[in-house]
Amino acid sequence: METVTSNNININIAQGVSESQFDGGLLGLLGVHLVGAIIIICTLGICSPWAICRCERWYIEHTIINGHRLKFTGTAMGLFGIWIKIFLLSIITLGIYSFWARLTVKKWIVKHTVFA
Repeated sequence: METVTSNNININIAQGVSESQFDGGLLGLLGVHLVGAIIIICTLGICSPWAICRCERWYIEHTIINGHRLKFTGTAMGLFGIWIKIFLLSIITLGIYSFWARLTVKKWIVKHTVFA
């Protein structure tokens, strides 16, 4: 058995033993996405970072890996800064940077995901 330490949490990893699961339900998923879509439409996309953070928080906080629940620590204001950077770089590069936009957002999300 191997022990890994991350953020002051000791995780015992036994070979072949996996206790990972997702415990979210359909109604919760629909609710989060519906509220996000309404907010995006009503604000003409300005609050997209809020909707993205809300959806990612729901997915991440319903994920359990090796018996430990995950937690999302990102904020909409933090993602809004990334959003502005993506917008400006996409304009400067005539849209070429937009191919990296999704990757940039995903890296930010993973950076703000920790064990609860």
